[in-house]
Amino acid sequence: MPLPSGGGTWPPQHLAPIYNHYAILDAWYQGDPDRLAAIYTDPTQPANRPWQHRGGITGFIGRMFWGQPTPAGEKRAKLHVPVASDIATMSSDLLFSEPPSITCENEQTQQRIDDMLPQLQATLLEGSEVGAALGGYYLRAVWDDSIAPHPWLACVHADAAVPEWRWGRLHAVTFWRVLDQPDTNTCLFHLERHEPGHILNGLYTGSIGNLGKQLALTDHAETANLRPSVETRLDRCTAVYVPNMRPQRQWRNFPAGAPLGRSDFDGPTLGMMDSLDEVWTSWMRDIRLGKSRLIVPRSYLQSLGRGQGAFFDPDRELYEALDVLGGDDRMEISAQQFAIRYEEHRETAAELLAAILRATGYSAQSFGLSGEVAITATEVAAKERRSLITKNRKGLYTIPELADGIEMLLELTAAMFPQQAVEVEKPTITLADSVSPDLLQLAQTAELMRRAEAASDDTLVRLLHSDWDEDQVAEEVQKIADARPKPMEDPFALPGEMTGPEGEEDQDEPPAGGE
Repeated sequence: MPLPSGGGTWPPQHLAPIYNHYAILDAWYQGDPDRLAAIYTDPTQPANRPWQHRGGITGFIGRMFWGQPTPAGEKRAKLHVPVASDIATMSSDLLFSEPPSITCENEQTQQRIDDMLPQLQATLLEGSEVGAALGGYYLRAVWDDSIAPHPWLACVHADAAVPEWRWGRLHAVTFWRVLDQPDTNTCLFHLERHEPGHILNGLYTGSIGNLGKQLALTDHAETANLRPSVETRLDRCTAVYVPNMRPQRQWRNFPAGAPLGRSDFDGPTLGMMDSLDEVWTSWMRDIRLGKSRLIVPRSYLQSLGRGQGAFFDPDRELYEALDVLGGDDRMEISAQQFAIRYEEHRETAAELLAAILRATGYSAQSFGLSGEVAITATEVAAKERRSLITKNRKGLYTIPELADGIEMLLELTAAMFPQQAVEVEKPTITLADSVSPDLLQLAQTAELMRRAEAASDDTLVRLLHSDWDEDQVAEEVQKIADARPKPMEDPFALPGEMTGPEGEEDQDEPPAGGE
């Protein structure tokens, strides 16, 4: 299917509900109060709009804390707690804070994967963090001889792609980006379509929401070196979609959105995060209003001049006598300070945060909210069990797509760069353990197994050093064997029981003094 000829709505109109939802999720992920206010209240319209005061579905967004109108004569003082970005970062750290194990049988293929692993891990950290917020991310194959000698996988965020599905699997996808925006009414778009056998590129000039007309790729420096069509010689798409989790509850009856992944913020989580911001703002408002204030008679104020106002100096030690009998001013200075309801706010915020973490599938221990400190790896795993379950569930959706992406990359290398090709093989992927084993417990286990003579040196070395390869294990086993003292001969043994140099009983030589 060719790229659009231009002139239509972009992104396509049938995806408008999904992209509107992406905008809300992105605002929470960014955590910018101005962005949240702009999403929930249209800045181009008056601050107080009639629909915000109505009930029903129409006023749902307006009833959100960030959608409430700012009272006339007051400045916006709403504050944001960045829980959404913390959750997305935690999700990424649980999955890829340590490099995954990617293994192949072919040595050359394994070496190629090992070489790409550091850069791939960084890509996966970025993708999984944004994917936790938006519901998923894409990995596409890219190459540039001036950067690297062979192709690599790059991350594309879900709100910059228009996917096409077949039977719930990604068949083709069009990635897009805004190259330039000379003014508020003009945008330059770059579209990159990945489909089986081809990668297509197109440059368009239009406006926000409208693709406009198509231009030559040479009309912009960013696309001048790209070709309109690149033949990949593959019968598969050169991009994969990695969902965060499924099912997508919000779009399960919407064919264009059902195959997408589910964001960690979907469902009632957005409302709870909105309520947490309201509690935090109220808490800070109590602190702001609870500042001590002195109420003094007007006669105590010192004028700064006509139109300049007046002030009261609390450090002044002597005041002139004032005749205030019968006047409105009284010789009184009263202090006023409102109570700061910190306990109520703290408990409410803690309950809301606990509800948010339960809804997103994470343990409070993962965010350092538990008062107890876990000492051993077993205690850590027990306290973070909910987070580890969520990590394993996300891994079920991540591992197959990542394996397909690496296999596709090897196939593309063999087709486009045969001089650098290695044997194509789908790797076996295992996510790293987020909880490191306790070395003391492992050492005690190894000691007990040795005493019981239930494990060999090789088994014990692998138990203590699970990250070592075969050569390292074999070398350590040999060092242990060399360090052991040689067995001492029994000085009271009979001559016939003497052992030879090889440790075998010498039975051919007759005993001394015998016939």
